[in-house]
Amino acid sequence: MTSNRPQRPQPPSRPNRSSGGGSSPELAPKPYEFVSFPKERPNLQRPIGHHKYFSDRLHGTLYLTLKVQTSLHVSTGVVFMGSDIGNNRIPLIKTMVQGIDQKLSIQGSSLKGCIRSVYEAITNSTLAVITNKYRSQIPTERLPCRNKEQLCPASRVFGALDWQGLLDFSDAKCENMGFSTGFMPSLYRPRPDESNAYLIQGRVAGRKFYYNTIRAIDKGQNSGIPVQQAGREYIFKTKLNFKNLLPEELGTLLIVLGQDSKCPIALKVGGGKPIGMGTMTVNIDKIARSQSLQKRYSAYQLNEFDELMGDALQQFMQTQIKAAYSRLIQQPQLDELKAVLRYPSDREPPSGMY
Repeated sequence: MTSNRPQRPQPPSRPNRSSGGGSSPELAPKPYEFVSFPKERPNLQRPIGHHKYFSDRLHGTLYLTLKVQTSLHVSTGVVFMGSDIGNNRIPLIKTMVQGIDQKLSIQGSSLKGCIRSVYEAITNSTLAVITNKYRSQIPTERLPCRNKEQLCPASRVFGALDWQGLLDFSDAKCENMGFSTGFMPSLYRPRPDESNAYLIQGRVAGRKFYYNTIRAIDKGQNSGIPVQQAGREYIFKTKLNFKNLLPEELGTLLIVLGQDSKCPIALKVGGGKPIGMGTMTVNIDKIARSQSLQKRYSAYQLNEFDELMGDALQQFMQTQIKAAYSRLIQQPQLDELKAVLRYPSDREPPSGMY
């Protein structure tokens, strides 16, 4: 007896990706690329600790302005009725975090994960998180750090099991009132088991990053999934506290945030990365750092000389970036990443199946 039940549509078969990055004529180019692992094993060291502020380390706060370049959606995982958030034209909508003042927010954890992934890729670091299913295909030296006395460069800064890290991320709050509504196409999950693109000689090819593009795809109300989003040109503000960092560690962080003119990159935040969503550029408005820690913690107000802005800020950042290039950055991996995250970009998002 033949069943008349409707069958779930199957995604099209994906051809193996050639080493040159080519694609079948029927399919759009892949919207992602892999950044290879460094050839040398990671340099594992004991972290500096939190028990004191060391005089030969850097401490302070970065004040950041993030600008949305392609529509941004960082999901809460909750679907609301459109009328509940002020949009009566949409029956149901996937939401972002929105305060009682009607302003959107980006969770600090989302920013941390995005920034850490880039920091890991351009330093000789291990992976932060893996799926046990693919553990045997990951080089042993790239498995996550499990001993807090032996941490890779990224884990020493961002944290690992039993180690809190040296950076504190705050939620980024939107300066614009309200939100826009977008319509995302349905996206398939990654399928590493069905494509050789993820593997080289049975081992994972590297870290996967999605290209920045000049725009994001919007399928329209009749074809896409309604999402609450921050539209292009929306502005978010946040701050990032750091303590006990080496100059090269802070310099690498500044490169990740797009502050090196020789490496113009933008962050990819939130959902919809394959269709061009989530591109954000970063501007550092000022850095607050105390010349004297004793004076800093015996006064209620920061001295104006402790805030770096303008030319002094640029000079300070370039000094740390120079240290990063000489002592921490992996140049081949940075070059690979720069080709993917470069912004401004003239790359179009994939218009069809890829």
